[in-house]
Amino acid sequence: MVKSFGDRLFNLCNVTLLGIVALLTFFPLYYVFIVSFTDPSEYLHKKFVLFPEVWSVDSYKYLLSTKSFLRSLGNSGFLATVGTACSLVVTASLAYALSRRRMRGRKWFMMAIVLTILFSPGIIPHYMLVRQLGLINSVWALILPALASGWNVILMRSFFDSIPVELEESASIDGCNEISTWVRIILPLSLPALAAFGLFYAVGYWNQFFSALMYLNNSSKWPIQVLLQNILLNATSSDLGASDVFVQPPPAETLKMASVMVATAPILAVYPFLQKHFAKGAMVGSVKG
Repeated sequence: MVKSFGDRLFNLCNVTLLGIVALLTFFPLYYVFIVSFTDPSEYLHKKFVLFPEVWSVDSYKYLLSTKSFLRSLGNSGFLATVGTACSLVVTASLAYALSRRRMRGRKWFMMAIVLTILFSPGIIPHYMLVRQLGLINSVWALILPALASGWNVILMRSFFDSIPVELEESASIDGCNEISTWVRIILPLSLPALAAFGLFYAVGYWNQFFSALMYLNNSSKWPIQVLLQNILLNATSSDLGASDVFVQPPPAETLKMASVMVATAPILAVYPFLQKHFAKGAMVGSVKG
C-alpha cells in the first residue's frame, strides 16, 4: 500500500517528536552516569562534562569503602528479598483462596479488600498501628504493614480464576491434598504472575523512603534511599563515615551521581531476567475465554 505525502509527513513528525522526547528522557540518566565516572580533578576543572577525557571509578571506590553506604545497601537488599518473598506468599495465598468458589464468606472478604483500596486510613492511624505493634525502629515496620496490596490481590485472583478447576480435580483424584495441589500444580502455572508482582513488590521495597523516614530512628537501619537523600542534600565524608582508602574524598557532585547509579543499578539488572515472565504477567486476568 502506497502512503500519501500527508501520511509520510505525519509519520516523520511522530518519529521526530518521539525521538526528542526519548532524548530528553534519557539525557538525565546519561549525565548521571557520565559524571559518576568522571575523574574528580577533571570535574573540578570543568564543572559540566558530557564526555570525560579521563574515566575514573574513584567515586564508586569511595562509596563502597564506607561502612554506612554498604550497610544501607544490605538493609535495602534485605527489604527487597525478604519483603518480596513474604508479600508474594501472602498475596498468592489470599488470592487463591478468594478464587475458590467453595470458600465461605469470600464475597465479604472481597468487599473488605475493595474498601482498603477505596478508603485509605491515612498516615496517623498507620503510625499508631506500627507503634502499638512495637515495630518502631525495626525494619519489620517496613514489611509487615505492607505485606499485601488489595489491588494486587484482586489481579492475582483474576489469574487464578482463569486456571481450570479440572486441574485441581485431577490432582485430588491422584491423591493430592489442598497443600500439594497448591504447591505442585497451581504455583508452577503461576510463574508469570508471580514474576510480575514480584517485580512490583521488589521495586516498592527497594524504594522505601517515607516509611523508613518515619519509623527508623537509628541511622544504621536506614535503607539506601534514605541515605541517598542525605547524600544528595549534603554529600560529605562525615555523612558516609570516614574511609581509610582515600585521604581526600571525591567532589560532592560525583559522589551524588555515583550513589544514584549504585541505588538504581540493582533494579535495572534484575528486570531483564524477569522480562519474559513480566510481559505475560502484566496481562494477568485481562483476557478470559
